[in-house]
Amino acid sequence: MQKIVIIGGGASGLHLATRLGHYFNFSQGLRRRRKSPSVQVTLVDKNRTHIWKPLLHQVAAGALDANMDALNYQVHARANGYEFQLGALQSLDRKQRLLKLGAVLDDDGCELVPARELEYDYLVLCIGSQSNDFSTPGVRQHCVFLDSSEQAQKFHQQLLNHFLRLETCVEEKLQIAIVGGGATGVELSAELVDAAKLMGNYGRIHSDAIEITVIEAGPHLLPALPARLGNNAEKELGKMGVRVLTSCNIAGASASGLTTGDGEEIPASIRVWAAGVKAPEFLSHLDGLATNRLNQLEVTTTLQTQSDPHIFAMGDCASCIDGDEQRVPPRAQAAQQMATLTANNLIALFEDKPLKHFYYRDRGSLVSLSKYTAVGNLMGALVKGSLTVEGRIAGFAYRSLYRMHLAAIHGWPKAMLLYLVGQANRAVSPRLKLH
Repeated sequence: MQKIVIIGGGASGLHLATRLGHYFNFSQGLRRRRKSPSVQVTLVDKNRTHIWKPLLHQVAAGALDANMDALNYQVHARANGYEFQLGALQSLDRKQRLLKLGAVLDDDGCELVPARELEYDYLVLCIGSQSNDFSTPGVRQHCVFLDSSEQAQKFHQQLLNHFLRLETCVEEKLQIAIVGGGATGVELSAELVDAAKLMGNYGRIHSDAIEITVIEAGPHLLPALPARLGNNAEKELGKMGVRVLTSCNIAGASASGLTTGDGEEIPASIRVWAAGVKAPEFLSHLDGLATNRLNQLEVTTTLQTQSDPHIFAMGDCASCIDGDEQRVPPRAQAAQQMATLTANNLIALFEDKPLKHFYYRDRGSLVSLSKYTAVGNLMGALVKGSLTVEGRIAGFAYRSLYRMHLAAIHGWPKAMLLYLVGQANRAVSPRLKLH
């Protein structure tokens, strides 16, 4: 039996495992496992559950309950024809086509599962990215990151603790500083404004007691979008009471706040770093696989690594120049497109068919400002060039992205059912998670 191992259960890795599990391990057209599957597909992740990364800012602000919206890998694997292994990639032996997973520990550091080895015929690395602190002094020690569900929930607990101190008059004011005016920083700031207003309804906290500052090094917010959209987002945040600083670099962080390159002190009880991304550092030491300065694996247009054709890489951890000779940006839509091509190419390898080359197609970008509005641009076959969208239309398009993600991993019938269940839960539950 041939073995495909996928490291990383993010949106692209989960999409790939689902597609390959169905193709190799279910009878054609039937939801029935084959008695003798030709290929074993194994997904490896260090977490037991998956949550769509673009929703982490909602988890952090309390607008979304991660425990309700998370997908359990073990359950999903059983229903979709692949295997799941809990663990983190520790080392790789390309000559033996062998990888080692680290031991699984409990919260007290006790070993639950010892370190293990997995054989593979083809390996897919889709480990994602993490925030890039650019070696800024104090950031790692004093700032919160939103790279995972655990970090988002940690931020949420800090937020609730400060809300309690405000309500009991231990604190007079809560100051939150967000470094990075991209999608994460803008969306988080809008969600926090909404959270502050809801706390005013639930308790004795006045919304004026919470000050939010967004700091962007570039000349306008949302640097990946046209300047006009970034400026519009800044105006909307200004109406909500958010302070926006553009063309502002951060030189350091401390327990009391941030220091700008001009020496200005920005006091903040909670400091969030959402500026720039890079791949995990251990990839640059993974048995000689070629990487760039951001630790991304160098891949060909077939998404095979330049160092080893038996290893694929996709998503934020891959450095790719596509068939049109354009560099592929680290965005969710790029990762999804890569997952589709990787699935097709792995199937082609087993069926002795030629591999296809990757061509990135920019479908536009959308940014949500909580319940207030959304901004972005759409691109594609139905839109000649680029169409700027704002307000309700942009909000509807933004919410549709999550439904499309659910459809990719569950199919449309179950995706719509999950959406309806989620809407029902939100109708009967508090709008803000307070635990």
